[in-house]
Amino acid sequence: MSRRPVKRSLTLRGHRTSVSLEDAFWRAFRDIAEARDMPINALAAEIDEGRDIEVGLASAIRVYVLAWYRDGAASPGGAG
Repeated sequence: MSRRPVKRSLTLRGHRTSVSLEDAFWRAFRDIAEARDMPINALAAEIDEGRDIEVGLASAIRVYVLAWYRDGAASPGGAG
């Protein structure tokens, strides 16, 4: 598993942007989008809309992924 961030393109409300995340975060991010039955770009747009202007999108995605698994681990049935 690569520990270096991997840059990928996302489309947020019709605009392309690049985000660099470690492989583990990309996999978790895709898994969450699948669990929520939504495209990864839609999930990224949702996170983008909810983040503080001073917080980068990659950081916001990492925090979202962490919160998803942390909150899910505390509930019956596991993550999500």
